[in-house]
Amino acid sequence: MPSLIDLLLEGREIPQHGPWPRAVVDVSVWKFAASELAHGRWSLLGLWGEPSAVHMAIMDGHTSEIAAVSLDCPDRSYPSVGKHHPPALRLERAANDLFGLSAEGLPDTRPWLDHGHWGLRYPLGARVDEASKTSPYRFLPAEGDGLHQIAVGPVHAGIIEPGHFRFTASGETVVRLEERLGYTHKGIEGLMIGADLERAVQLAGRVSGDSTVAYAYAFSRAAEAALELSVPDRAVWLRAMLAELERLANHLGDIGAICNDASFTLMHAHCGVLRESVLRASNAAFGHRLLRDIIVPGGVTRDLDDEGREIIRATLDNIRLRFPALVELYDNTASLQDRTVDTGVLKPALAKQYAAGGFIGRASGRSFDARRALAYPPYDGLRFEVPVLSEGDVNARVWIRVREVEQSLSMIDQILDRLPEGPSGRDAVHRREPREGMAMVEGFRGDVLVWLRLRDGRVERCHLRDPSWFQWPLLEAVIEDNIVADFPLCNKSFNCTYSGQDL
Repeated sequence: MPSLIDLLLEGREIPQHGPWPRAVVDVSVWKFAASELAHGRWSLLGLWGEPSAVHMAIMDGHTSEIAAVSLDCPDRSYPSVGKHHPPALRLERAANDLFGLSAEGLPDTRPWLDHGHWGLRYPLGARVDEASKTSPYRFLPAEGDGLHQIAVGPVHAGIIEPGHFRFTASGETVVRLEERLGYTHKGIEGLMIGADLERAVQLAGRVSGDSTVAYAYAFSRAAEAALELSVPDRAVWLRAMLAELERLANHLGDIGAICNDASFTLMHAHCGVLRESVLRASNAAFGHRLLRDIIVPGGVTRDLDDEGREIIRATLDNIRLRFPALVELYDNTASLQDRTVDTGVLKPALAKQYAAGGFIGRASGRSFDARRALAYPPYDGLRFEVPVLSEGDVNARVWIRVREVEQSLSMIDQILDRLPEGPSGRDAVHRREPREGMAMVEGFRGDVLVWLRLRDGRVERCHLRDPSWFQWPLLEAVIEDNIVADFPLCNKSFNCTYSGQDL
């Protein structure tokens, strides 16, 4: 069976692309890659467009080899990957909305990001000055006696992002769920075009506010790969600390919020206090509660002083003191277990097919973690475990978060103990010729992918792929045969981002 490297030898390799190879291939190789994805031998990491080309990032799950393949589309059409591999469906729909790239044979041609309010079509491609057809969005049908539909959103009760959920139910049992997203489309990929690195990394950090560190981290590593720019050791270790603080705050918040959706508000309150302690420590040590605009190409903008170090250590000690009792409370509350055990089960085969990242994949047997699989520094020198369970239910997704909280506490300790002295940043170099870079880092939801092309110090094209692209469809699958009242619980246990996939 040909490897990814063998596949690339069939095409024209782009020499300015790093750290992984990219090759322009012909239609036969593109179709072969789609077939390998469909048979589960490779995993899809991303699919994105340009005005006359389409690109696909692929990983070999056995070797962790990563490569990008590209297909020229002078007539703005290409063979659909989603026809054979469902995880590509929404990515291909988005590429059509933004660039006018038509995936031949795509089984679902409905718009994804374009809700008919832009006043033009294909804004990043041919820019047709006419509004999209405003006919009602066609939700997929479900047949059977006594079925009824429940429409929820896009406006919800509470200050949360907008998304529409269309339930088809038989009594209280959900037969089908379909999401419609795109309400938070910000045009970030369009804003990236022509931006300098300083502005572009700020845009990356605003893709999804709760993952601002992960996005800035991935963007910066992609830019550094393109520019062949090394980062000072101190900045490398500080970046990992920022990433673990972000993971810690989000996991603590999620554990409490899941319990809250099961009407166990005590856990929500106590976890909220711990999350707030992390946010306050982040603000005291680095000047921002969410750690925004700190990671940049070349290093970090804020260093850690002795006072900040002691504040973080005190915060970790407090979490270690209080968190075990909350875990025991969760595990010993029978009414809570009744709601979370065997609810919203994601089967391992489906998690593998969609290359589901983060706690969603790891709760369903998929052990991938970019920190370990790709071993980017300083994680290649840290001691940590990647917790994995196979039950795939809400309870398993809670326990993965619990174990990851423990791992993050340990890693931050190791970083504080081993943080090297020296500068925390380096100026980015400018190259006139086009340079391309790709990076993948582990955010709290899973792997965040960034691909970009730089020319004369500015972004010519940048694609940012959130793990939620591959997780939202799985939420539709796990709610089937559960009751409607369990949807908030399943939804929060996934905690997909709306904003992060509404680019």
